[in-house]
Amino acid sequence: MAMLSTLSPNTLWKIFSDICNIPHPSHHEEMITKYVVDFANRNKIKVEVDQVGNLLLTKPATPGMENYPSVALQAHLDMVPQKNEDTKHDFLVDPIQAYIDGDWVKAKGTTLGADNGIGLASTLAVLVDPAVEHGPIEVLLTASEETGMVGAFGLKPNWLKSQFLINTDSEDEGEIFVGCAGGVDFKQSLPIGYALIPEHHDTFIQLSLKGLKGGHSGCDIHLGLGNATKLLVRFLAEYAADINFRLSEISGGSLRNAIPREAFAAITLNKQDLAKLNEMISAYQATLENEYAGAETSISFSATNLTREQVKRVMEQDSHKKIIDWLHCAPNGVVRMSKQFAGVVETSLNLGVVYIKDDKITANYLIRSLVDSAKDNVVSMLISQSQLASIEYQISGGYPGWQPDPQSPLMQLVKDKYKALFNQEAKIMVIHAGLECGLFKKPYPHVDMVSIGPTIVSPHSPDEKVNIKSVEQYWKLLLATLKAVKQLV
Repeated sequence: MAMLSTLSPNTLWKIFSDICNIPHPSHHEEMITKYVVDFANRNKIKVEVDQVGNLLLTKPATPGMENYPSVALQAHLDMVPQKNEDTKHDFLVDPIQAYIDGDWVKAKGTTLGADNGIGLASTLAVLVDPAVEHGPIEVLLTASEETGMVGAFGLKPNWLKSQFLINTDSEDEGEIFVGCAGGVDFKQSLPIGYALIPEHHDTFIQLSLKGLKGGHSGCDIHLGLGNATKLLVRFLAEYAADINFRLSEISGGSLRNAIPREAFAAITLNKQDLAKLNEMISAYQATLENEYAGAETSISFSATNLTREQVKRVMEQDSHKKIIDWLHCAPNGVVRMSKQFAGVVETSLNLGVVYIKDDKITANYLIRSLVDSAKDNVVSMLISQSQLASIEYQISGGYPGWQPDPQSPLMQLVKDKYKALFNQEAKIMVIHAGLECGLFKKPYPHVDMVSIGPTIVSPHSPDEKVNIKSVEQYWKLLLATLKAVKQLV
């Protein structure tokens, strides 16, 4: 990671290297908060912490720019903790092992945390880099964005004083985001009936579906990637239907806003059916490789032996069938593309996590939409499905979208500066992912907002990487905008 500090812009990359050394998954931001507070105190910058863990740093203008309008730079403190199964990493203790690979910065076997660590580093770098010219600056750092936008929900009115806000959580350099999807969590739960293992079942198998790319359930939902849970259940419902097997355990995914990369099921069966099971696994592997050619390149579907001691019980036949049927027909993926914004998903849902706990199986979805009524329709659809199957459900964590403002002066300024710097037009975009700007609009309805950032590929997965050149271009755009904000008044 020492090599990161050799990259440009130097101050930004040095701070990002520090951030990689500090554990900061969602809801565990104590150490990163201490780092920021110490950073502010060391550099004589005013810092406050609110009741939900948000931080606000304020710095006066560069001499001669006191009459410029105040600008708030915003990032979130937390990162998504995802790792490959064979990677030994404790996100509460271990540093992220970032490294340079050609034009990219990546992490060894885990998420990198460029989402939103690069944005976080850039906001702090603005405060301390002597080459940066700016008017009055506020830096707002929000808590636990990745697991429900906790900090944004708790943001109080009258704390921020700025007329303009630049969110740093976008992931495509050259694009200026002026709107985003709203979202809501939907949870389904079903009690499981258990039974003793049938006497004629003498073979115990774990099915593992791994090697999928996963990714962000907003940014990547339209890419045709596989959902490991859905694909595993499809095998149980279709391919294995002719085998007399019984389900013992099933799980998939780890975050509701990440497309599941891995899924697992423990089953029991008679040894005489094992050869047929292995034939079906090979056939299904070939089917997936054919169907997902060009999208998924490392799919691995396999069976490994378990011992009798590892499989204590199986599901009753009714529970076994109902769970497979329910998850097999569970909706997932793009519901509708936007008719207003070409190539943008309007409405989607992600079956993000399936797990068993306390004799109950639970499925967590994240529903997103640019249109509130369309989001409500997906919720209604899941309610109907739940009622048909007598499944318990819970709706929570709803957050609004960010309505685009085509007359935004800040958007026009950023667009003009991009053209001047790079001699090409920036794209004005709406993102299907959730940005905190939608929630900021409630306590601060008159603040003009845009979102920009570097190019980050596969956020929320261990394949996450950030393009080095795009970080430098993002930094130049940010600084040029801050220097020119006087034009806005």
